[in-house]
Amino acid sequence: MAEDRSGDVIVVGSGVIGLTTALVLAESGRRVRIWTREPAERTTSAVAGALWWPYAIEPQDLARTWALRSLSVYEELAGRPDETGVRLVEGVMGETRVDEHGSWAAARLPGLRASTAEEYGGSGLWARLPLIDMPVHLGWLRARFLRAGGVVESRTVTDLAEARAAAPVVVNCAGLGARELVGDPAVRPVRGQLVIVENPGIRTWLVSTDAVAGTTTYLFPQPGRLVLGGTTEDGESSLEPDPAVAAGIVARCAVLRPEVAGARVLGHRVGVRPVRSAVRLERDAFGGGGGGGVLVHNYGHGGGGVTVAWGCAEVALELAGGSAGGRV
Repeated sequence: MAEDRSGDVIVVGSGVIGLTTALVLAESGRRVRIWTREPAERTTSAVAGALWWPYAIEPQDLARTWALRSLSVYEELAGRPDETGVRLVEGVMGETRVDEHGSWAAARLPGLRASTAEEYGGSGLWARLPLIDMPVHLGWLRARFLRAGGVVESRTVTDLAEARAAAPVVVNCAGLGARELVGDPAVRPVRGQLVIVENPGIRTWLVSTDAVAGTTTYLFPQPGRLVLGGTTEDGESSLEPDPAVAAGIVARCAVLRPEVAGARVLGHRVGVRPVRSAVRLERDAFGGGGGGGVLVHNYGHGGGGVTVAWGCAEVALELAGGSAGGRV
């Protein structure tokens, strides 16, 4: 008797989008395998600064819905920060105002207010937001996925037909890899570099944007370290840290928080964001026609993957469920 494979799903990719999507699918009752070239701790997600905030993600209205759903999950996970890597931390989002974000911000973010001159030298927004320690969070996601019966397989995927042969539903969370995997030139690399230093006592996060210079500078206090950033180098994909860029990051951060100037450098991190004009979250049929399985795309989140991960995962579940005769 042939084995029933109707509930099988292959998720391609193990960054925060792939892991979260696979987890949601597995906890719905699907038999899920992740196929990944790199383990989660070596993906771009692992080096993300990881502050929740719905910025620079399109389509904007949908992204806000995905972000707010994710916010609800992170607020719950913040009750177990050592386990999940999620904490609620106060800080200032520079160059923004409450009235720029509509009613959702005031309704969902208690304590949201304009920052004071002592907190930030320009116009800013004081908020308490999820700040995520990504190495811890990715490890927690993977462990929870495995407990739900999921399997992680080390495998380089060069053609989605390979996954199609193994399962009737395939979810493409390949990030930047989708550029080649599905022939999508709209996905492009945007390099980001960070500097990790000893924390000189900074407890709040800060994001500052210089519209003239086109740079965003940020300081994120994580357990045992302070993350300094960053860069947005469109079209660049090198993973080698640039010493001159690192020095510039530290100098910019020191202007905002002078105590950073003497902090001991612990390391350097580089990631390449999978940027696209809009997130691709949709169902497709293999071969462009009907018959023969369903492909769900969930990629192109740029630097906002953490912000929308749970909301996008739940949509991916609905898309996958609809293809197999109903949500499991």
